[in-house]
Amino acid sequence: MNHYGLLFISLSIPCFCFAEPSRLEQPPNVIIFLADDMGLGDTSAYQDWTKNPDSLQLSTPAMERLAKQGVRFTDAHSPSSRCSPTRYALLTGRYCWRTRLKHWVLFGVHCPPLIERERVTFPEFLQAAGYQTAMFGKWHLGLTYRNKEGNAATGWDDADLTKPLADGPLDHGFDKFFGVSRSHGTSGPDGQKKNSPTQRIGPGWIDGRSIIGATGDGKKLDGSYQLDKVGQKLDEKALKFLEQAASEKQPFLLYFASPSNHSPYTPSEALGEDPVAGASIFKSGTSTNSQRLDFVYQNDVHVARLLDFLDRTPDPRRPGHMLRDNTLFLFSSDNGAERSSKVCTGPLRSHKGSVYEGGHRVPFLACWPYGGVGDGRVETPGRECARLCALNDIFATVAEAIGKPLPPLHGHSYGAEDSISQLAAMKGSLTAPRVAIFPNDHKEASKKTSDKRAWVAVRSNATPLVGEWKLFLDHRYAWQQEMFPQELYNLTDDLMESENLLDDPEYSPVVGFLLEQARTAAGDEGYTRQPAEQ
Repeated sequence: MNHYGLLFISLSIPCFCFAEPSRLEQPPNVIIFLADDMGLGDTSAYQDWTKNPDSLQLSTPAMERLAKQGVRFTDAHSPSSRCSPTRYALLTGRYCWRTRLKHWVLFGVHCPPLIERERVTFPEFLQAAGYQTAMFGKWHLGLTYRNKEGNAATGWDDADLTKPLADGPLDHGFDKFFGVSRSHGTSGPDGQKKNSPTQRIGPGWIDGRSIIGATGDGKKLDGSYQLDKVGQKLDEKALKFLEQAASEKQPFLLYFASPSNHSPYTPSEALGEDPVAGASIFKSGTSTNSQRLDFVYQNDVHVARLLDFLDRTPDPRRPGHMLRDNTLFLFSSDNGAERSSKVCTGPLRSHKGSVYEGGHRVPFLACWPYGGVGDGRVETPGRECARLCALNDIFATVAEAIGKPLPPLHGHSYGAEDSISQLAAMKGSLTAPRVAIFPNDHKEASKKTSDKRAWVAVRSNATPLVGEWKLFLDHRYAWQQEMFPQELYNLTDDLMESENLLDDPEYSPVVGFLLEQARTAAGDEGYTRQPAEQ
């Protein structure tokens, strides 16, 4: 342990208050598009930031279009460097390291649900505000199977796939759900592969609470789940929901959790009339000849088709306007790129599974013309925002956008403990620095899938010394609320995180400040949202 272990310096932490709720005539529709394993270098919307050459940069015109119409964040982060914990934090506004899942992801065919029943999710929050809500894509937050008697199954062995599921999206705020239980490659058997009653691959397609294709003998599926058709099916279902939602004078939430580009790389041949497989090109105009890049590009085609629908569809709540004008469209990824390269991760160290920046700094694009988030015009360059933020901030941001107060921090129904609104920053207003963010899960901490990987990084730009500071705490913070600093970096001068400054006494005030923020936030019942925000 270094000499900063268990050091606390008492410094006052500024209190950040919510902006006044918006008073818009009509609350916005909300679309959240979450890609899988996508780094900043995987989209040409960030090419000027990553400095990727045209010959190696995948062209993603729809993401560029969204960035030009709205706001591009350059310091946005997934709450974790892996899948399940990020999805938990996005939906609840609460860091997942406060739960039983201190690191890694929910693994295996049968996973007890991670979201607590009493915890308010932002889809539930929007439901209560009169929204119609739907999710399509990857859940990966656990499900409860039923046995033949209709009771909760103890595990995969006594699960009967013909019985309805519980503790899924429909139990946490979504009116509709069609998608997969976890990563597409492990959610069900490819239709080309053998499936038997004892298979342990997964339940296949889920529609609401029903497993599609279960044949009545418990586990055997009918082969309708095919990996290269997953994107096609989700695209079809999402656009159908939007068509239905657009016919009603009721705001909607669409959460599209894309399986792309998590391995295996299985791009669809096309989405509607738009080709995908074999269609990806570099910015130089040459074909990529890459299944992986085709799969990344599939997300761009999804985004294009959603934007096109919004552009051509009248808004029933605002005659004379299209849906695009009053829809808050957010695009991001659940963690950084799945592989480390100068292209995928740009100037960042490491990749998925790491608390180094390459593991959790992600693309984040936002657009809402009616609400002042961008101008909605592709002819303009779009706005750039360097404010520190994380995807757990989506809950508070949406709450402010619709003019509703956040749930209480404690009580019977509570939530959003670690969510700070980014709406003012999205609109271009000067804002106070955000309190620290706390991404976690550090594959470099251990060669095995062990508890020692549960590192937490404390990231802040509000420290006593100028800079973008980041402090690494080892696994004892998540498990025992004990603070043993391991590494310290100033990202302003060292974006690659190559020079550990922890043992330099010049920076002890920074360490003390970050430890104080960590102490305040510690514990399963801790929070970073300030009580004054209520």
